[in-house]
Amino acid sequence: MMDNTCNNKKNDENINIVLKVKNLSAYFADNMVVKNISIDYYEKSINAIIGPSGCGKSTFLRSLNRIHETVLDARVEGNVILDNIDIYDPSVDPVEIRKKIGMVFQRPNPFPSMSVLENVIIGPKLHGGLSKNALIELAEACLRRAAIWDEVKDKLNKDGTSLSGGQQQRLCIARALALNPKVLLMDEPTSALDPIASAKIEELMKELKKHYTVVLVTHNMGQAARISDYTSFLMSGELIEHSETSDLFTNPKNKQTEDYIMRKFG
Repeated sequence: MMDNTCNNKKNDENINIVLKVKNLSAYFADNMVVKNISIDYYEKSINAIIGPSGCGKSTFLRSLNRIHETVLDARVEGNVILDNIDIYDPSVDPVEIRKKIGMVFQRPNPFPSMSVLENVIIGPKLHGGLSKNALIELAEACLRRAAIWDEVKDKLNKDGTSLSGGQQQRLCIARALALNPKVLLMDEPTSALDPIASAKIEELMKELKKHYTVVLVTHNMGQAARISDYTSFLMSGELIEHSETSDLFTNPKNKQTEDYIMRKFG
C-alpha cells in the first residue's frame, strides 16, 4: 500500500487547491469503511474515483459535503478544508457546506409534484433574497449550463418527473448549479442511463469543469479514462494510488492498481 497522502505535479504550478482532504476516515458505528485518506482537489478539474464495489468510494464522496453523517451511527474523523475552513468544525453549518459542495446522485431524483422550473429554483427560493424574475433568469442560466434548456424551455411548467431519465439527471445537475457551488460531487451519475444519455452527461461534465471542480465516482473505467484529469484508486477503504489519469491507466505505480485495471480492461 502506498502513502495515503496523495499529491501530483499540479503542486508545482499556480493552480488553486479548491478542496483539501486530510486524514479522512469514515465509519458506520465501529466499522471503518474509509481509512485515513488525504488528497488535494484542484480548481476546474474532473477527478474520478474508481475501485471495486464496496471499497468505500461513495462513502468517501458523501463525506466531502457532510451527507455521510446524516446516516444513523455514521461519523467522520479528519479534515476537509474548503476556503480555508474545515467543514467538520463544530461551528460550521452543514446546510451552508452543501450549497458550496453540491451533489448529484446515481439515480435522477427530481422533486415529485414540482415543475421543471420549481425543481431548479427550490434551493435559492428557500434561501431567499432573489425576486421572482431573478429566480427565472437563474433557472434559465442553470438549465443552459446543464445543456438541457433547448429541450425543456417549452416544458418549464411540466412535472420534472415527466422528463426522460437523461433529462432528469441534467435537471438535477441544473438544480445543484443553482446554488452556485464550487465543487460538484457526482456519484455514478450515468449508471442508470442508456448509452446516448450517458454520452450527453459525459460531454456536460467536460463543459462543467470550465467553471467547477468535479469529483466523480464511477464503475465505468472507460468513462474515467475519457473524461477525468485525475483518477484515484480505492481498495478496501484505502487510497492505493492517485495521479493524472493518463499516468494511472498507462503506467500505474502500484501493483494493486495495475491488477485492477488489467482485470477490467483485459
